[in-house]
Amino acid sequence: MTAATTTPRAGVFPLLLFASTLTVMAGSVLSPVIEVLRGDLGVSGTAAGLVVTVHSLGIALVSPFAGRLLDRFGTRVPLAFGLLVYGVAGGAGALIDSYPALIVARLVFGAGASFVFAGTTVALLSLYQGRAKDRAMGWRSTATSLGGVLWPLAAGAVGGISWHLPFAIYLIAVPLGIATLFVLPKHVVPAGGPAGAPMGALTLLRRHRILLAWYGLQFLSSLLLYALMVFLPQQLAAAGVTSPMLVSLYTVAMSAVMSLIGLGYAPLRERLGERTLLHVAVALWVVAFALLAVTSQPVLLFLVPVLFGIGQGVFFPVVTVLIGEGVPEAVRGQATSLSGTATFAGQFVSPLLVGPLLAATGFEAGFFLVAGVPALALAALLFTRNARRGTRTAPPAGADPAAGTTEAPAASHSATVR
Repeated sequence: MTAATTTPRAGVFPLLLFASTLTVMAGSVLSPVIEVLRGDLGVSGTAAGLVVTVHSLGIALVSPFAGRLLDRFGTRVPLAFGLLVYGVAGGAGALIDSYPALIVARLVFGAGASFVFAGTTVALLSLYQGRAKDRAMGWRSTATSLGGVLWPLAAGAVGGISWHLPFAIYLIAVPLGIATLFVLPKHVVPAGGPAGAPMGALTLLRRHRILLAWYGLQFLSSLLLYALMVFLPQQLAAAGVTSPMLVSLYTVAMSAVMSLIGLGYAPLRERLGERTLLHVAVALWVVAFALLAVTSQPVLLFLVPVLFGIGQGVFFPVVTVLIGEGVPEAVRGQATSLSGTATFAGQFVSPLLVGPLLAATGFEAGFFLVAGVPALALAALLFTRNARRGTRTAPPAGADPAAGTTEAPAASHSATVR
């Protein structure tokens, strides 16, 4: 199947990387002020956690619709629309003092974020092929992680003045949305035969059942990530660490190691293979939460986001490529959008599941139980053949890394992402 293509302008790759930083900041930018917000609004820890995660419900619900639009109209206009909604609705929190109104704004914000998440992913998967795609995914993981470093640091710096100010950081998406309309090429929808024709979500899952495994792992990954973001500050507060700036350093540590892993992802994938990388990632999730269960020392707690961040840095690009390459190009937007549904559904339910568990059992026993979930997932990966069938073999050393449809000549892609 061959798609009509348009050569992208020079600024496309940096624009997509910058927009990719917005996906991780959607919730992490509020993590440093979660305790301050909770006290000022007079809500419970679980209710405050919903301010951080309720946008995920909007993403989960809107993502399938966003995917269909991306498959039908290309990425430029839907992505620009999503960035504008993201910026305006996200920034509205800087002016809101009512908890219900804040929740509504976060839901609208999540609808915009669904287009940003799926649009940036589909655009990068369409623009790059072979080893260039591995490098692009690695750089994207790094950019996303750097967003998790810079934006929470900025939020921690201004959060000491007012918990409203971190919401203003979301406004950066508005100029990015305008730039997208002028810089990003309009991707032509592939002319597919029966094998490449659009299909509904249920049909897609029936024909590509391995997607259920990848979506399940993404759901778990996000659930664990937001369990850290919401409840690690409470663990730190019990240990005497309450300053928003100090709390932000723990989030920054996780994002920093994710950035380093992203830079080295391409050679790691070629050397170890995707199945091994998945095993390592999930094993590190287990270790991180087990450590969280047994320590309350601030220095040792610092290791928790570091270990988890290494796992995330490996997991994110591996599963993104597995999903994007495992379906026909004509339904890549749909597959990616369902990935968003799984990812952000995990974020949304995280405080709803983990919060009551910790309240009932205490932090030590509760985090041990949480660690048992990725332990079961690791066992499933180790002892089932589905993971082996779903992995992609690394390209031969002499193979053309740009084989297949691209938006521009392969040589220029490789130069862009080096």
